Formats: sequence, structure tokens, C-alpha cells
Amino acid sequence: MTDGTRIDLHVHARWSPDSRLSLEQIVARLPFVGLRGFALTDHNSVGGHAELAALRSRFPSYLFLPGVEVSTREGHLLAYGVSEAPPPHRPVAETVEWVRAHGGEAVLAHPFRRAHGVGRAVAESARVPAIETRNGHNSEIANLRAEGVAAHRSLGMTGGSDAHTEGDLGRAFTEFDDSVATVDDLLEQIRLGRVSGTGTSLGWTARLRLGLRSGLLLAGRGFRPI
Repeated sequence: MTDGTRIDLHVHARWSPDSRLSLEQIVARLPFVGLRGFALTDHNSVGGHAELAALRSRFPSYLFLPGVEVSTREGHLLAYGVSEAPPPHRPVAETVEWVRAHGGEAVLAHPFRRAHGVGRAVAESARVPAIETRNGHNSEIANLRAEGVAAHRSLGMTGGSDAHTEGDLGRAFTEFDDSVATVDDLLEQIRLGRVSGTGTSLGWTARLRLGLRSGLLLAGRGFRPI
């Protein structure tokens, strides 16, 4: 792996209930954090995919990967390369098969996060090509646990900032081989597990602030979970 092709594989924009980021804001930030592109992974929504596709002609030097973070029965799953959102609140195993049947690749999102993580049993058994081992909103312990499972299973390791604000973007990212030139190349490298997650975990104080923000947003949604 080199550091020449860095893609943030976990980014939320205004189609997520807990983010107000526009795609324009995200793209403007990319050169400042050393990224060549990002995956749009809004919660249970592909509402931004048409706008994401339109960006490709305007910014041909960047790679924009369509995705979605789907809420499964056990926790959150990242689905890349799908044109519609997988049905939510179904078992992880069933959702992974749905993603594969629709031409995408599924990756477990922050599996050891107390809220929304699938947990060890699923992380050790799910039929996925990769696990998110560097999540910019996770504690270092949670990220290291994910890394340990991925290494034990010889799976690919991805990284993503889990950005909901501009300041989060690029905190964690995935390193791809320099040969990747298209979205299909990115998907193929994920499928083959030829990816490496890199980045910074979130410290205790920052996690407290994030928890407060998440709590306020949850209250604003009438305590409806994502």
C-alpha cells in the first residue's frame, strides 16, 4: 500500500438526519485533508446519489463512491456500490446477501461501538470482505478490537471518518493501491480485501462532546433511533 490514493469511506451529508453537510462542502475540503475522494454513506438513504454522480463530471480528478449506512437488526453495515438502500432492520447476514445480489460490497461499520455496532459474534462470522477498523468517531480500544478480528479472519481493513461535520472529514480513511482509477476499481479492491484503514481515534473528551451532540439530535428526532 502507498498513501497516494486516500479515500474516506464513511461520510454523512444532509440526507442523514444527524448531518447538514452539503456535497459542495465535502468536496471543497478534500484537498486540505489529502483525500482523493470519499464514499457517501448516509443513513438508510441514497438520496444524495444523483447529486454525487453529477459531481464526477465537474471534478474528474476525484473518486466519488456511492454508498449507504444501513441499520440492520444487529447494528450498522456499510454498503458500497448499490443504487438503492437495502431494506433496514433485517439481519446482518440477510442484508449482506442483499448487497451482494445488487452488485455491491458490504463492510461492517464500527463493529465494537457500544451503540450501533454489531458486536464480536457477528464480526467474527459475517460474510464480508472487509471490516471498518479505523473509524474516526471510535475509541482506540474499539478500533483495535475491530483490527484484531479483521487480522484473525484475514479480511480487508477499511477506514472512514464517520464525518457529520467538515472538521471530521479525513480523520480516518482507507488507503488503496495507486492503480485505482474508477469507482469499479475501488469496489474490486474492497472485494479482494486489498485495503488498509488508517487514521486517528477519538479521545475521551471529544467522545463526551460527540455523545452530547448525538443526545441532543436524538431528542430532536423524538428519540427515534437511526
